[in-house]
Amino acid sequence: MTRIKGGVMAQKRRKNVLERAKGYRGVRSKKERYAHEALMRAGRYAFAHRRDKKTDFRQIWIVRLNAAVRENGHKSYSTFIAKLKKTGFALDRKVLAQFASEHPEVFTRIAKQVV
Repeated sequence: MTRIKGGVMAQKRRKNVLERAKGYRGVRSKKERYAHEALMRAGRYAFAHRRDKKTDFRQIWIVRLNAAVRENGHKSYSTFIAKLKKTGFALDRKVLAQFASEHPEVFTRIAKQVV
């Protein structure tokens, strides 16, 4: 069997790594070993932070809702959500926060119904 050298594919792999690491600072965009390490870390952080983003948005919605709820005469966010569940409203925090920030008159009507 004839010998097949892997130089072409190895060079292609290295080139791909360096292209993906373009824009990284210092040696992380110049040397293949450090670029590969940086890409592996970047991938791990990207994966984790895609999950964290969902938590961050939920926290923002809760802060916005708390401010709007207090403006409309309720004691706090938690009591408002408890009353909301008891009355049977099927709106999630994202929708409620959008109403509170973009359509305050709609949110006011919802807050008055939840007593």
